[in-house]
Amino acid sequence: MVRFMQISFNVGSTKFITLVSDIIVSQGTLLVAGGSTQCAPLYRYAKDGSRMENITDWALKKFQKEYNDKKISKEDIFHYVYAVLHHPAYREKYKINLKREFPRIPFYENFRQWAKWGQNLMDLHLNYERVEPYPLEREDIDPEETRKAYKARLKACEEEGIIEVDTLTTLKGVPAAAWDYQLGTYSALGWVLERHKEKKPRDATIREKFNTYRFIDYKEDVIELLGRVCTVSVETMKIISEMPE
Repeated sequence: MVRFMQISFNVGSTKFITLVSDIIVSQGTLLVAGGSTQCAPLYRYAKDGSRMENITDWALKKFQKEYNDKKISKEDIFHYVYAVLHHPAYREKYKINLKREFPRIPFYENFRQWAKWGQNLMDLHLNYERVEPYPLEREDIDPEETRKAYKARLKACEEEGIIEVDTLTTLKGVPAAAWDYQLGTYSALGWVLERHKEKKPRDATIREKFNTYRFIDYKEDVIELLGRVCTVSVETMKIISEMPE
């Protein structure tokens, strides 16, 4: 039985983003300077809990007729759509439309290849927490050997392939392709770095009583996450590079 899955994308934002998830996402998840987050699940559910396919029989027949392939399934179409939404040429050609309306999906040659790309992308993006971390080179400074006060940095130098985690730890060997997988205005790696920075809330009461987050408490988890997201980013760009221009 296929688990819950949905393709989410933004409409009316300055930059098009698409993600797949196996949980219900917030409507503000993919907003970039306005717009709205829209979701297209593989299934939808009635009030009594009964499940219905969200891809219509009409759409299935259209795809089967277009490709002369009666074995095409609705899940195949779901995968195909996810691949198309990642296609750089598609995004460039329809960038104005993607800012204003729901994506419209063209019929590309070699349906099975596109569906396979989409399935591989979904596997990567849904299972990012279980992929093998990219073998980044870690350099640690002994706290006794430095006079610097401890400070979380979470700063990247993309040109040199370096991530400064904090005053004690640096990650090296980040491949250039890892920065190319974009989630809005940030790369996937940049998103991880930005979301884990220590920030002081503007509200004085919140800052005094509830601002308990310290990066050092989560440092090792974040380093592991960076390695996994690096793998996902590199593999994602590898798949996208195979798509026709």
